[in-house]
Amino acid sequence: MSTDRWAGGEAYEGFVGRWSRLVAPRFLEWLQVPAGGRWVDVGCGTGALSATILATASPASVLGVDPSADFVAHARSTVTDERARFEVGTADLIPAETDAADAAAAGLVLNFVPGIPNALAEMRRVVRAGGRVGAYVWDYAAGMQIIRRYWEAAATVDPEGVEAIGAEHFPICEPGALAAAFRAAGLEDVDDRAIEIPAVFADFEDYWRPFLSGIGPAPGFNMRLDEARRTAVRDRFRATLPIEPDGSIHLTARAWAARGTA
Repeated sequence: MSTDRWAGGEAYEGFVGRWSRLVAPRFLEWLQVPAGGRWVDVGCGTGALSATILATASPASVLGVDPSADFVAHARSTVTDERARFEVGTADLIPAETDAADAAAAGLVLNFVPGIPNALAEMRRVVRAGGRVGAYVWDYAAGMQIIRRYWEAAATVDPEGVEAIGAEHFPICEPGALAAAFRAAGLEDVDDRAIEIPAVFADFEDYWRPFLSGIGPAPGFNMRLDEARRTAVRDRFRATLPIEPDGSIHLTARAWAARGTA
């Protein structure tokens, strides 16, 4: 996984977890897994996708797996449905038996996995023949406006720093890339689509606060800046946003999703 700090469940929820919860229902409806299925949620984080599976997909069980013990603890404390359990584990070593699941899903995680082919092979391993494998990632290259606008502002203040870390431009997050990875992993009947949701902030502070958490690449970069440069980024950031007369900010967040059959 990425070396960026992934801890602090409440902070993550305020950053991108709340937007993941809007993408998840649309993704699950499209994934079309029959009721009564056994699910594995790979890179479950704070439990956003697992909770949505429980609420909308009528599963028999959900196993959530994440390498962050802090996120797993948060998921256990907030998702208390007896059909769910959460374990510490990685995408390339899922703690589940072969053919143990009817569906495996990964929400907003594959771009942070260093060995995507290994992760998809492992998801395919735990899913029975004919079962579903699905994933979605943010369109960091363009459509994830929430974070893209931060990097654009940061690049005006510290262009070398932004370039050095890649500014969350992951090849897997480009159109068609996720579906291509699914096909390369041997999955069948592969399909992909974009999922776009509204991202509305009450005011600039609602938008800016998560960037002070240090959770994930953009907030981590932000908190490594000295105070003067961080203030300069904030001011530039604010100046470029479409702020409504009531102070609210209306953006969109786009994810790329792919599905296939094991």
